Amino acid sequence: MATRPYSTTSSVLLVFALLFLVTLSDVAEGYNNLRPQDCRPRCTYRCSATSHKKPCMFFCLKCCAKCLCVPAGVYGNKQTCPCYNNWKTKEGGPKCP
Repeated sequence: MATRPYSTTSSVLLVFALLFLVTLSDVAEGYNNLRPQDCRPRCTYRCSATSHKKPCMFFCLKCCAKCLCVPAGVYGNKQTCPCYNNWKTKEGGPKCP
């Protein structure tokens, strides 16, 4: 019985593609699963574009310590960190920068 050479190649490519996708998902998820010592560099970047650096850093570090997550970028993207996004002030505004 003759085997088709493409079936083996296709199987190997499929396995590598799946491993690659799993690796990418772990990298993306890992951005939001921080350790407490990872908060300062992430918050430094998050607050780098604001003119109110001290309050931004204070609240970002507080939010990161509680949520172990900091959204990517210097503004927005809060939907990637539900805890960070949903923590509100007494007045109902966003607590986290």
